[in-house]
Amino acid sequence: MHPTPTLLTFYAAKYVWWKPPAQAIQMPQRVVAQVMNIGSYDDVLMLAEQVGDDYLRQVLHAAEIGQFNERSWAYWQYRLGLRPSAALPPMPQRQLG
Repeated sequence: MHPTPTLLTFYAAKYVWWKPPAQAIQMPQRVVAQVMNIGSYDDVLMLAEQVGDDYLRQVLHAAEIGQFNERSWAYWQYRLGLRPSAALPPMPQRQLG
């Protein structure tokens, strides 16, 4: 499921402080990634319940450079069953040249 505009607006106001919510929700995966990265435990639980693991996997697979810190990257890889017993995939990195 995709997040509803109401849910996105709630999270954008709380976690995307550098943009007005109406502008932030134009990039829903960015808002969701921000909650996945720095959200409170309660907000993460609510988000996962509302959008489901498949959508969270999509966000993780489409992650841009800097959207996740190492701790959150590792947590979501394991939480979503992407790397249950193997080494973690590398975080998104900048390609120069």
